[in-house]
Amino acid sequence: MTTNDNNSVEVSKTTLRTEDAIYEMVHDKLFNKTSFCKMDRFGDQESFLEMVEIDGIKYKPFSVTNPLVSKEIILFPSMPCPYENEEEILADIKNFIHEYLEVTEVFEQIATYYVLFTWLYDKFNEVPYLRAIGDFGSGKSRFIQTIGALCYKPMFTGGATTTSPIFRLIDDVGGTLVLDEADFKFSDMTTDIVKILNAGYQKGGSVMRMGGKTMEDIKVFNVFCPKIVATREQFSDKALESRFLIEEMGSGRLRNDIPRTLNREFYYKAEQIRNKLLMWRLKNYFKPIERREEVIEGIHPRLNQIVIPLLSIIQDEAIRDNLKEFIIKYNKDLVADRGLSWESDIIFSILKLEHEQNAKDLTVKQITDETNREIEFGEDNLKERKVGWYLRKKLQLKTEKKRRGYTLLLSKNRQKLDMWKERFGITDADIRGERVNDVDFAESVVYSDNTDQSQRI
Repeated sequence: MTTNDNNSVEVSKTTLRTEDAIYEMVHDKLFNKTSFCKMDRFGDQESFLEMVEIDGIKYKPFSVTNPLVSKEIILFPSMPCPYENEEEILADIKNFIHEYLEVTEVFEQIATYYVLFTWLYDKFNEVPYLRAIGDFGSGKSRFIQTIGALCYKPMFTGGATTTSPIFRLIDDVGGTLVLDEADFKFSDMTTDIVKILNAGYQKGGSVMRMGGKTMEDIKVFNVFCPKIVATREQFSDKALESRFLIEEMGSGRLRNDIPRTLNREFYYKAEQIRNKLLMWRLKNYFKPIERREEVIEGIHPRLNQIVIPLLSIIQDEAIRDNLKEFIIKYNKDLVADRGLSWESDIIFSILKLEHEQNAKDLTVKQITDETNREIEFGEDNLKERKVGWYLRKKLQLKTEKKRRGYTLLLSKNRQKLDMWKERFGITDADIRGERVNDVDFAESVVYSDNTDQSQRI
């Protein structure tokens, strides 16, 4: 924020929103300049705006000399470009990913929809995350480079020596965080990254940082945004693991047709797709989004929950059905310890039965039946003996042999039940079966990237 000779305030931003219009920054590298393009709710468009004045405040885009722009830490479109239909954009995204990245067919499709979703993520109250997992040399970096290059305002964090810039970057820009584990320079960085990931899946999610020695020096950073992450290992926090759509890298041989290096053509093609996606965002931003509150049969409830935003942005029923088909296939590939663990399902079933029946104890059979009812995996259902083993060995809960069979006394296991509830991220609303509306239908007054969105009316 600066003050010019006329004592008017000038603020540099990448996105501005008013009740009737949205402004997005573009970066024309050919002419080495930045500007705003505008679309109002009536469909009128303006481009090459060097300054926007709202309520006496003059907003300007980031300068081309800003290192975030000049060093391409953040990738911007160069202009909004027309497209024929949504299918064209999705085909462009999918073909680009296929050309430069080796992933399974299922995940290739999921990543395609995820890219599209990032361009309207701020219309939702929750976001899923995308992740590649694998050893060094498995293709994780190519994963985040390729998919990240197409996302909404991708923020590449390579070279960050601390997490402080990451907090500020998300808060001020509000794009898509692209994070490689290789950039975790110090041992304490992982803890900070986990804080960002845990808080940042939900609108309003924030992290506090101490900027000095007094309470006045506390800074609160908004960390809500899509995130694409590459790691060698899983996070120990199972609730966090459940936020990710995951692809395991390095399991197959690299296709011969994939370029080994990313040349100028890669970045040119990515920019052209971002330009179409910008137009798609501008055209759709003021349209109401119908939350697709539907249960996809045959998939884990938690996976169902995190794909709802992806389903909600797609208008075409055939494309939506296609996505559901791919999600069902993806579900079959999931392993238990990816945050969709049997342990978390069992704990959820116990807490749900306790709530619904006001129970003081539960038999292992009751817990088994409820868990299988929730999951609906058919032939893959858990057996009673296996649930008993999970209760005693994995969850460290004590059962007692009663006339009705082995029984879990809830009062005697209260402390551990509460611990597992917190660790697995199970809320009281989950237990009561209440649905949370992911879609934000409220219209905004003027706010910029780092404005508290809870103030929207």
